[in-house]
Amino acid sequence: MTVVSLEPSLILDTTGPCRVHLRSGGVSVLVDLSGSQLPSVVHWGGELPGLGVEEAAMLAVAAVPHQSANSLDVPVRADMLGSLHAGWTGRPGLAGDRNGTAWTPQFTVTRVDLGVLAEQDAVTEGTLTTSGAARLTVIAADNESGLELAIELELAPSGLLRTRARLTNEAEGSYRVQELGLIFPLPSRAREILDFAGHWGGERVPQRTALPVGVHLREGRKGRTGADAAYVLSAGEPGFGFADGQVWGMHVGFSGNHRAWAERLSNGLQVLGGSELLLPGEVALESGESYSSPWLYGVWGNGLDDQARRLHAWLRARPQHPTRPRPVTLNVWEAVYFDHRLSRLTELADRAAEVGVERFVLDDGWFGSRRDDTSGLGDWVVSSEVWPDGLDPLINHVRSRGMEFGLWFEPEMVNPDSEVARAHPEWIMAPAGRLPVESRQQQVLNIGMPGAYEHVRNQMVALLERYPIAYIKWDHNRDLTEAGTQPDGRPGVHTQTLAAYRLMAELKERFPALEIESCSSGGARVDLGVLEHTDRVWTSDCIDPLERQRMHRWTQQLIPPELMGSHIASLRSHTTGRMHTLHFRAGTAVWGHLGIEWDLTEATAQEAGELTQWVAFYKDHRGLLHTGNMVRLDSFDPSLQIHGVVDQDGSQAMFAVVRTAVSDVEPLGRFQLRGLDPEGTYRLRDVTPGPAPRGFAPPPWWPGSDGAVLTGRALEQVGVHVPGLHPDEMRMLHLQALSPAADQG
Repeated sequence: MTVVSLEPSLILDTTGPCRVHLRSGGVSVLVDLSGSQLPSVVHWGGELPGLGVEEAAMLAVAAVPHQSANSLDVPVRADMLGSLHAGWTGRPGLAGDRNGTAWTPQFTVTRVDLGVLAEQDAVTEGTLTTSGAARLTVIAADNESGLELAIELELAPSGLLRTRARLTNEAEGSYRVQELGLIFPLPSRAREILDFAGHWGGERVPQRTALPVGVHLREGRKGRTGADAAYVLSAGEPGFGFADGQVWGMHVGFSGNHRAWAERLSNGLQVLGGSELLLPGEVALESGESYSSPWLYGVWGNGLDDQARRLHAWLRARPQHPTRPRPVTLNVWEAVYFDHRLSRLTELADRAAEVGVERFVLDDGWFGSRRDDTSGLGDWVVSSEVWPDGLDPLINHVRSRGMEFGLWFEPEMVNPDSEVARAHPEWIMAPAGRLPVESRQQQVLNIGMPGAYEHVRNQMVALLERYPIAYIKWDHNRDLTEAGTQPDGRPGVHTQTLAAYRLMAELKERFPALEIESCSSGGARVDLGVLEHTDRVWTSDCIDPLERQRMHRWTQQLIPPELMGSHIASLRSHTTGRMHTLHFRAGTAVWGHLGIEWDLTEATAQEAGELTQWVAFYKDHRGLLHTGNMVRLDSFDPSLQIHGVVDQDGSQAMFAVVRTAVSDVEPLGRFQLRGLDPEGTYRLRDVTPGPAPRGFAPPPWWPGSDGAVLTGRALEQVGVHVPGLHPDEMRMLHLQALSPAADQG
């Protein structure tokens, strides 16, 4: 294979045998490009150290099946596009046409660039092996169809694999794109699927099923990611859990309509795939125009925790990832709703400052005619009725108490009863001649239209220039149903989604210190597309701690805890009506980006004192909680959940032992902790703030004032007995590695 150095890339000759072996973070990806064909992934999974040219060639041959009855004369070569000309009979990655022609292009590779972010191990005839992060860019063309295709494939230092495609119309006339997606291969042993369901107030519900012959297709048609999104679609060895079983997963990094699928063909080939779901006519490429698919994120792991850690490490390595300590946030929504009296809010701010809050967020109701949820959306001007002196009195008071100020917006939405809707009804997304059914008394403002975009941007900029606003809670409270562009009603979800990204990016560029939360009537816009522009997500409008135990457990399959908004609820949950102790509410919330959603003016002195302890606990340990490796234990009893984080160097850890129900046995038995240094010795301490819960019954080993000392190996292989706890109670264990001298002492 000829290799030409052209900094910062290597140009590969693919006319003969050509294979690229990408290695990073314990993951290998072996890509075959021989004969100038589109890339076909021979292996994606555990690392293949020492893979030589002959073995790589043999693996490529070994991936070819035998001839079977009634099969094609040439074995099917599954490339990343799912090309029809190669005999692929599954879901193709590309669907498009020129008035019924050019619907099955045959692409020939014209150029391959390998951007090596670390030194390459070896360049040999037929195979190039890289060590460390690398980027493979493949350019291909089909002159008959007049199309050019570019596929990017990146392997990150963590072993995360991501890819996207770009299609360009190189001929005269229009080319209609119906779909542009890519597929990842699955080995035959990956026969069990895990993905997610959910609804408002009940996001990220795990569901498992077998992968039979056929397509497991998940479509999001809501114009936003959706509370019921597949989230991370994984397939693995049957029975895979947090610690064991190889698992391959895929996430579509896009906030609009999208598809994710797992497919098994009758010939035994298996894949994961993903794409944007384009509505009719949304993308029609004129000559010279291009369309790019969203990034698709592929992540392999030996167990779900290993899979999640690769995603977390990739997110944490981004230049825009928040690095300053995540401030304790009080959001006023469930405390005051639309009751925006200055006296009440300043009293709430005083109570917040006293317990250690660092950011105070004013929610819905401060603008236009917005006295309830029926009017005012789209008029982003401070209400002179509610705030005759502007927001200055509140903001000045909040900042005088040492807190940042944040403000709620819903930039993509509009009430028909608003000044902007009356002035510009054509800015409402709608099919031709009528409006879509309302949801929450609101419609969607079409910021894909330049005038509407400028209206929203200019009003937001005016407020950000006028007031010291450090944080925006960016809400999105309805699905995009029949989201057309007036006057002809052509579908506009694709353009609307990109406009939302552009608006976020423009505000961030203009106000570099600004932080944005992605909130979407709870957790309906949680994806890696919106997280290119935001600093945290709102997990759910339900902050019932029992529900949040599950939500937190599975939201972190994609994102690390510092990006996950996690608030302490009021005594009675506003969404479920359940009542929980402060111990359980706070002990659940500290495992994310901590906040409070509670009218603190109603808190007793005892509650305020206990809350202060929990806030101090979070501040003391957020450095560990927000940088460590997540560990979730596969529970041996459905009433027990154990999870924690271990510092990157294994020097310390924090675990929560959580009881969520009554078991059919009592005591429960011994639990193990993993992720620790097996050769290290640890001192365990119970660091749970506040008074012990009513059901706490410590077993004899439970650490007293001096702690309990055990090795990492003993904790993983043998374990210790579960303490007695009532449902909705927990204990926090901190583990500190001992130095050899301390260990001997």
